Amino acid sequence: MRAIKLPQFNFLSQRRKAMVFSSVLMATCLLSLAIQGLNLGLDFTGGTIVEVSYKETADLAKVRRALANGGFENVMAQQFGTPRDVLLRIPPVGEVNDAELSQRVLKALNAGTTDQVELRRVEFVGPQVGKELADQSGLSVLFSLIGILIYVALRFEWRFSVGAVIATIHDAIIVVGTFSLFRIDFDLTVLAAVLTVIGYSLNDTVVVFDRIRENFRKVRKGTVVEIMDQSVNETMSRTIITAGTVFIVVVTLYFFGGPTLHGFSLALIIGVLFGTYSTIYVASASVVALGVSRADLLRTPKEVEADGRP
Repeated sequence: MRAIKLPQFNFLSQRRKAMVFSSVLMATCLLSLAIQGLNLGLDFTGGTIVEVSYKETADLAKVRRALANGGFENVMAQQFGTPRDVLLRIPPVGEVNDAELSQRVLKALNAGTTDQVELRRVEFVGPQVGKELADQSGLSVLFSLIGILIYVALRFEWRFSVGAVIATIHDAIIVVGTFSLFRIDFDLTVLAAVLTVIGYSLNDTVVVFDRIRENFRKVRKGTVVEIMDQSVNETMSRTIITAGTVFIVVVTLYFFGGPTLHGFSLALIIGVLFGTYSTIYVASASVVALGVSRADLLRTPKEVEADGRP
């Protein structure tokens, strides 16, 4: 049986250029976050949720256009339950009570159409609730990073732990920074995508790190960089299949999932691309920069005894 020929790319030979690129990119994202912050969505800023019902299937494009003509900007409209029901998320509009706001919304929707709209419910989301969500979101990201640090530290040598955490932070900052830089709405669905990116990035990094550790113990010749390049090449087919499959799904969501899923799918698109990139050029490159050697990954007498092999 003919052996499959593995690729022989020298990925880590470009690690210094990649580190400069990543440093510039992260600095840009952090600068944007510091200067203009995030364009927080209704989940974090507060606002009003209005549910309306049409007699026929609702055209969301016409709904948004009618609301914009009525003075309501940046309204998120999505179908809710049936094609005739629409859920509107309206940002805060000055000192207006729910009754007055709902009447203004109905007037805007009914203007220039014979399909009269029926109001189903109106709910107000206070800014205090939004602030609590923002605080809890920040804590969830922080605790996830702490958990990753502990998990990788227990599973790998400390240099690998530091490299994995650096790569994870790198990916999260770039995703969040992109939303800040281009003033894209940041809501709870985007936050969920950021946490998903953190998990995806770590999973990809751990797979490569496992192969690196195995090759450090198995391959007798070769420098640290050569063994790492060999490990990345050996896992390349798995990386392409996994990243490619996820990428196709999230791109499909972006184009066909509707405006409600744009932020979520865009965050995942960025996360998949940079999660794959960071495994090689951030996580692995950081391990090399921290001075890992073959001796750091040799089995201890306890590991050999537990494994049952000399």
